[in-house]
Amino acid sequence: MDFITANNVTFSYIDEDEQQLNTENVKQVLDDISFTVKKGEFVALLGHNGCGKSTVAKHLNAMLLPTGGMVYIDGIDTKNEDEDFTIRKKVGLVLQNPDNQLVASVVEEDVAFGPENIGVEPKEIRRRVDLALKAVDMYDYRHQPPHKLSGGQKQRVAIAGIIAMQPQCIVLDEPTAMLDPKGRDEVMNTIKKLNKELNITIVLITHYMNEAVSADRVIVMDEGKILIDGTPQNVFSQVELLKRHRLDVPQVTELCYNLRSCGVEIDTLCLHTDECIEKLLEVLR
Repeated sequence: MDFITANNVTFSYIDEDEQQLNTENVKQVLDDISFTVKKGEFVALLGHNGCGKSTVAKHLNAMLLPTGGMVYIDGIDTKNEDEDFTIRKKVGLVLQNPDNQLVASVVEEDVAFGPENIGVEPKEIRRRVDLALKAVDMYDYRHQPPHKLSGGQKQRVAIAGIIAMQPQCIVLDEPTAMLDPKGRDEVMNTIKKLNKELNITIVLITHYMNEAVSADRVIVMDEGKILIDGTPQNVFSQVELLKRHRLDVPQVTELCYNLRSCGVEIDTLCLHTDECIEKLLEVLR
C-alpha cells in the first residue's frame, strides 16, 4: 500500500524582495513530479544542490504545499489544513544539522520534548523515551548533556526525538552531511535498523552514493524533475546518464565501469566492495 503519493506536483516561490509580482521573480523549484513510496519502503532521494530535494522533503509533512498537483500522506491531502497535526504525527523530519533540533540540556529531556508537545501522558512519555533511545543505541547517554556528544551521537538523539513521537515515516534531509565517517556509519546503521526492525518508512535525502545503495529504491532529481526512479542496481548502472547530469556513482561502481571501459569483462556494475572482489576473482580465474 502506498504511504506517500505525489501527483504532478509543482512548486514555485516568489522573491519577497520584489515589490511587484512578475514572471521574473517567480522561481519554479518542482516541475510536475510524480512518485509513490510504499509503507515500510526505504527510498533514497539524490541530486545535486538546488535540484529540489529539500523542497520535496518539506512537502512530505505539509511544511510546504504544492503550487500545483497533490501530495497525499497515508491517503490524507496535505492541503487540508485541518489534518496538519495528523500528517506531522505520521511523518517526522530530521534536518541536516542536529544542533538545530536539540532543545534541552539533557538527552532524555530532549527526546521527551516532542511527545510532551503533542499531549502524551507522562508515564507513556517515559516509556517512549526509553524505547526511542534504545532504538538508536543512545540509552546509556540519557543523562548526558547533548553538547558533550559527538556529531553522530547528536544526530541519533535527534532521530530518537522523532521516534518518540511514533511516526510511521521518517524523512531525513542529508542527516550525515556534517558528520565524519564514523558518525555517518552510526547514523546509517540506525536508519537501516529502524526500517528493517520497526518497519518505519524511510525517505533519505543524501549526496553520498554509498548511502543510497542501502535503499530499496533510488529517485534521482535534476532541475526540479525526476530523472530516474528505480532500484539501486538499475539507477547506478546508468553511469553515463548520471555523469551528464553532474552526478556521481558509488566508487566501486565507478571502478567496475572504468575496468569495463578498459576491456575487462565484468558483466555487472557492482554496488558493494565484496561483490566487486568476487567479480574480479572470476575474471582472474
